[in-house]
Amino acid sequence: MSEITAMRVLTVNAGRARKADYTNAPSGETGIAKVPVEGAVRVADPGPKGVGGGGVAGDAVCDRRHHGGSHQAVYAFAREELDRWERELGRPLANGSFGENLTTLGVDVDGALLGERWLVGASLVLEVTDARVPCRTFAGWLGERGWVRRFTERGAPGAYLRVVEPGEIRSGDRVEVVHRPDHGVTVALAFRAQTTRRELLPEVLAAGAAAHPELREAALRYAAGTGGAGGEGGAVAEPVA
Repeated sequence: MSEITAMRVLTVNAGRARKADYTNAPSGETGIAKVPVEGAVRVADPGPKGVGGGGVAGDAVCDRRHHGGSHQAVYAFAREELDRWERELGRPLANGSFGENLTTLGVDVDGALLGERWLVGASLVLEVTDARVPCRTFAGWLGERGWVRRFTERGAPGAYLRVVEPGEIRSGDRVEVVHRPDHGVTVALAFRAQTTRRELLPEVLAAGAAAHPELREAALRYAAGTGGAGGEGGAVAEPVA
């Protein structure tokens, strides 16, 4: 079996709104507790940030000031990373535990380039836009001491994606990389640029319009010498709260 045909979505995950004392959403609710969905799931562009929620049908995005919208429509995280965290934390982590919409297998999520396009299933086309940056909701949900620091040090954050072509997907669907840009701005680099190595922000500009608009704006500000700080949790906030 080739590397491409081995890449797949283990599960498609969605979460319902629930009250939590660890979120600063005005409603006091979060949708980070995601579980696998059975059957076909529609994925489409949810609309602009602040108005649109998540791209996965049935998935709650409760704080649209910082989360959701076209460029954060879908969040993908590798099962291989969940397995690594299981070993380190000494606890089981089911698919969806990190608030991801897609739990993948065999996909180099953190090595994906901004602007890279994935065909998922028969018709859904997604494009990588940015890295996930952890914040209070994620830390509160996991309940692990020093979680933001530990997750940041690991540097394998998972990827945000936008919807290029909508479609229905289901657990087990194949993932195929159908376009890979010729720059070198990976998800991992974008993450470091927003967290521990702000001097990397100008390098993000090589991705052009493929970068999340808030990330690109932060990079432009940094390059102009006016600072790179953006929204909650970095240039772009953590995706599911």
